[in-house]
Amino acid sequence: MNLITSNDGTKIAVYDFNPQGKQTIFLIHGWPLSHQIFEYQINLLTDCGYRVVAVDLRGFGRSDTPVCGYSYAQMSADIFQVVRHLCLNNFIMVGFSMGGAIALRYMNCYNGFGVRKLILLSAAAPCFAQHPGCPYGKTLQEVNDLISLAETDRPQLCQNFSKQLFAQQHSSAVVDWFMNIALSASGIGTIKSAVALRDEDSRKDLSCVHVPTYIIHGGKDVIVSGELAELQHQSIPGSKLITLPGSGHGIIYDQLEKFNKIFMESVTD
Repeated sequence: MNLITSNDGTKIAVYDFNPQGKQTIFLIHGWPLSHQIFEYQINLLTDCGYRVVAVDLRGFGRSDTPVCGYSYAQMSADIFQVVRHLCLNNFIMVGFSMGGAIALRYMNCYNGFGVRKLILLSAAAPCFAQHPGCPYGKTLQEVNDLISLAETDRPQLCQNFSKQLFAQQHSSAVVDWFMNIALSASGIGTIKSAVALRDEDSRKDLSCVHVPTYIIHGGKDVIVSGELAELQHQSIPGSKLITLPGSGHGIIYDQLEKFNKIFMESVTD
């Protein structure tokens, strides 16, 4: 793990697996988690000879926890600093949930610098909460309730969220694993990035994607609706939408074998 300083002085934790690999895959996690959620994809990718770069977003994992800077623009700036520092080029960017929205903002703010392919996993885009002209997603009250719970009983929030991730039955140990990853986040990062999820609008970002794009979504996702995935597909020219009918929001693990097969096909296509 290395710490790379962003443009506002925040240190971002960066994990560079197999740096001599044949092709770079850049992984961006979602709220309120860390790079650890990609454990089984990192193992698979490195076994296949890929270089994998993963980050902990500010306020999460082992990155710094500043009191500000949780907008998508700033978090995409953090990603840009990592890309420049590591001299990455011609890489595949993968964003899960909020990480998908941040990846889309990166495509807008930095003209997709270095990205040759985009893979969106259960992406919380273009709007996690309902906005005028975008009636899909959580209501403002639902997101405000999440923020309120984060402010008063974050352990309960993490427990609730870890259970809502899955449509399939998993061991209590797996659910606890995701809960513990969520608990490893800072309170500040959890709350302020939830505010960003509520307020940000990525509709303009979708039109800035000009690379091959794969959208992989769970048919039983109760956190990010299928209508949002369809809107992503309609708004990104030439994109491919793949639905796993039996998976929930935690698509990276819910049907692990099926997901990994589809994910690797998206990487290699």
